[in-house]
Amino acid sequence: MVGNGKIKDEPSQMSSTGKGLQNGSAEEGLSGSDLDGKAQNGDLLGQLKRPRSNLDRKFSSPMMPAFMTSAPGKVIVYGEHAVVHGKAAMAAAISLRSYLLVTALSKSRRTITLRFPDISLDHTWEIDVLPWSTFSDPAKKKYYYDLVTTLDPDLVHAMQPHISDVSPHACPETRKIHQAAASSFLYLFLSLGSQTFPGCIYTLRSTLPIGAGLGSSASICVCLSAALLLQIRTLAGPHPDQPREEAELQIERINRWAFVGEMCIHGNPSGVDNTVATGGKAVIFKREDYKKPPVVTSLRNFPELPLLLVNTRQSRSTATEVAKVAALKKAQPEITNSILDSIDKVTESAHMVISHVSFDKESHNSAETFGELIKINHGLLVSLGVSHPRLERIRELVNSAGAGWTKLTGAGGGGCAITLLKPDVEPLVLKDLEERLVAENFERFEVTLGGDGVGVLWPAVLRNGSEEEGGEEIDQEKFLNADGRDGVERLVGVGVHEKREGWKFWR
Repeated sequence: MVGNGKIKDEPSQMSSTGKGLQNGSAEEGLSGSDLDGKAQNGDLLGQLKRPRSNLDRKFSSPMMPAFMTSAPGKVIVYGEHAVVHGKAAMAAAISLRSYLLVTALSKSRRTITLRFPDISLDHTWEIDVLPWSTFSDPAKKKYYYDLVTTLDPDLVHAMQPHISDVSPHACPETRKIHQAAASSFLYLFLSLGSQTFPGCIYTLRSTLPIGAGLGSSASICVCLSAALLLQIRTLAGPHPDQPREEAELQIERINRWAFVGEMCIHGNPSGVDNTVATGGKAVIFKREDYKKPPVVTSLRNFPELPLLLVNTRQSRSTATEVAKVAALKKAQPEITNSILDSIDKVTESAHMVISHVSFDKESHNSAETFGELIKINHGLLVSLGVSHPRLERIRELVNSAGAGWTKLTGAGGGGCAITLLKPDVEPLVLKDLEERLVAENFERFEVTLGGDGVGVLWPAVLRNGSEEEGGEEIDQEKFLNADGRDGVERLVGVGVHEKREGWKFWR
């Protein structure tokens, strides 16, 4: 996991095409077939042996096909707030995801563009004027296999003129969001790429609510990390017969660079969001000493569970809610520590329940045991003072319908609530509940808990029931014109079809 140095990453790695890579050259990675100087038949051999005339033309390398990457958001299932005080927390992937479409430009177009229409971000940089000399300085240069745990101040400084040009006329709050996203992208691009990198358009769409505590920034950073590592051909797979050790190495490599992107946005992130977004499923996360890396345990056998996710639309401040608990701990140390210890026991119990061979997600008894722990965890969080009337109203509506077990997720004080749905909940009951939530201005999503992590669609072609030969090609126009979250899901969504052909995952 990021920061713990558990995986030893060697500087030489075989790409998915079987060619050894030493420095992650983008030019090598995107050339495809280079016929110049290679005999393909007798006539071509004769041509290549003759002196080149002015009329001779070098064979062109085919352009990289458009491709996509995708990564999930996350929820804290158990342990929020206790995790700040050295206890364990369980976080799991959800089926709301971010999607990145990468489109290559012709060789004459020496620009890179970052488009994120969901937040109205659209910015283009000239490749050749970016601070390559600073990022390629031997004392500064990082390679794809490196572990980066802090941002280099000199590199950050070198980027600033290129970041300050992003959305200069937007309002301060919007400009801050745009420049944080641009900083994350540009730091990864300059670290992993080179000045010979081809022009590209990077277009992001997300089905995750932004700023709702669901790991949207980490999801985006994972998409960017995976895409850039694929472009420099330093990832193997994914494919069904890939050995587990090799798949885990690719996941770890993507995760490391996604963490770098998160540092650009958040300064000192925990690493749990990008870890879940990369590997999917669920993790147990614990950080007893903030001077040391966290301990992250992957729960690879975490079952996929039906979840109702409800956004209160109530803005909240994580710092404010964390400060509340710190103040309570200072005023009532014995009682507060007892509550935090109890939350830790709930997380531990949930881990044991979900890991036991007898757990059956279709069984009412298994779901009820897991759900009771959700209910207990929420009660303890209420005792810490981090709930909100809107969150409690969601619980009232769910309990009244008898649909499942509900708790706040994340910092509280607003944000989102999660409900583990009962296996036997009637569709009409669920429909009525959702209508009541919408009527009270809640935003609701039916999602799956514990799904896949980072995925790849190469090339960007899906069999969507269209009449296009070979499948439907996903281009800029289609992707940008997809109408909202539902439109994005219908066009490219991983979760739309249970076995959607095309998307592949490291598992």
